[in-house]
Amino acid sequence: MKTVIEDMRQGLQEEGIKRAGEVIKRGGLVAFPTETVYGLGANALDPEASEKIYSAKGRPSDNPLIVHIADWEKLNFIVRDVPEAARRLGEAFWPGPLTMIFRRKETVPLTTTGGLDTVAVRMPDHPVALGLIRAGGGYIAAPSANTSGRPSPTKASHVLEDMDGIIDMIIDGGDVGIGLESTIVDFTEEMPVILRPGYINQNMIQEVIGEVRMDQALIDEHSSVRPKAPGMKYRHYAPKAQLYIVEGAEEEVRQKIDALAEQEERRGRRAGVIVTEESVPFYHHGILKVIGSRGDELSISRHLFGILREFDEMDVQVIYSEAFHTPQMGQAIMNRLLKAAGHQIIKT
Repeated sequence: MKTVIEDMRQGLQEEGIKRAGEVIKRGGLVAFPTETVYGLGANALDPEASEKIYSAKGRPSDNPLIVHIADWEKLNFIVRDVPEAARRLGEAFWPGPLTMIFRRKETVPLTTTGGLDTVAVRMPDHPVALGLIRAGGGYIAAPSANTSGRPSPTKASHVLEDMDGIIDMIIDGGDVGIGLESTIVDFTEEMPVILRPGYINQNMIQEVIGEVRMDQALIDEHSSVRPKAPGMKYRHYAPKAQLYIVEGAEEEVRQKIDALAEQEERRGRRAGVIVTEESVPFYHHGILKVIGSRGDELSISRHLFGILREFDEMDVQVIYSEAFHTPQMGQAIMNRLLKAAGHQIIKT
């Protein structure tokens, strides 16, 4: 299969969107930009199209797909009811990096929902994504457009690296704005539950709808409680090299990472080091990659997955990263880092 590239880095192109929409309607796969990461889209109401997503990604079939919509009224066709709290949250954050889980109607095939009687829905905040959803029939199932387990794609070249020759089309919309997948909130229980942290954090949600709890498996990474979101039990975002997160006081963290990188150099091994702009002058060993500034959380989230892919290309043997417990997105950033590291933490 030849993968077609549609260039929309300068904005939505009507003819290109029509072509992409036709691919979706005939059961094909189109990777497209959102404000979070690039998604791998197919017709959410077509069981065979959804199965193609699992096949292309090498994704476990019990890992549900998120259905992307572009208009509020489209919800009525795929969910049984929308609780008042969910409606308020949607009014506050849709379009945006928020996914909500509802009881599904039978119009949504079980292949799309990973066999569950619930459906995850979001409305992305990106003109190309919204245009494609409308052109493709209104319902596009789309996980991240990467091989399962690899770092999520934040630019079209990442998608091409994983999916060239496997999918029909890639829409190049340039670099994404946030770089981490959407927050997921489950509204099928009495109290809403956050199943995946993201740009929209717990405090922001509680300001709109009141009390909401975190999935216990997110609170305690060593808990025996099974994650309520099936996909959360799988390893994600992993680079080829083993990644370690170093936690502690900032000065001690820098000293520890620099010493570890020096040890690797003495062994003749290449060590990658993920640092912030503020900490660069304190490092003397290892291959440094600047993820952003602690004063700009989006710079950190936006560059995380790209840096992990860059280290793959550099063939480093080990990666050390500072921890990022920032105010708004710290939980989401650390959630992704911990999964990428297989929860390997070094405490100073």
